[in-house]
Amino acid sequence: MRLFYQEGLRATGIDRIIAESGVAKMSFYRHFPSKADLVRTFLETRHGNWMRWFTEAVERRLDSQGFAAIAGALAEWYGQADFRGCAFINTVAETGFDFPIAVEHKRELAVYIEELAGRLKLSHPARTAAKAMIIIEGTIVRAQMGEIDGLEEIAAEMLSDLARPGC
Repeated sequence: MRLFYQEGLRATGIDRIIAESGVAKMSFYRHFPSKADLVRTFLETRHGNWMRWFTEAVERRLDSQGFAAIAGALAEWYGQADFRGCAFINTVAETGFDFPIAVEHKRELAVYIEELAGRLKLSHPARTAAKAMIIIEGTIVRAQMGEIDGLEEIAAEMLSDLARPGC
């Protein structure tokens, strides 16, 4: 997980994974007949872990920050020492659409954001979620590029604007 996230899918070879994991080559291939199988497992695990963490981080802030809680959660994530952007954006950038779970991850995130907008009684939850997803993705990419000064505040302002009546 660490190697794929930090160094990329293509740059991380099976021999290195086997060496660092300390697993015998035959045992490794018994569980993962191909690198694609291992990548799928990585993405499935990453998806579950990240979605669980993100929803908890948003929900902790929701009462005090409203829809802008999304920005606070994202800032917590990109403030982590091992932050290297979104594993799913990175996957599509590296492999195209070879791993459909990368796209499905974004769909599931959008469903959560739409559900959140509905709970907050924002007008047009689906449209609000679509706009929020652009803010979320833009924030992630800006943070990955190292542009974090003021990023949380700008994203929070934009998300708060979406929560205003008539938006």
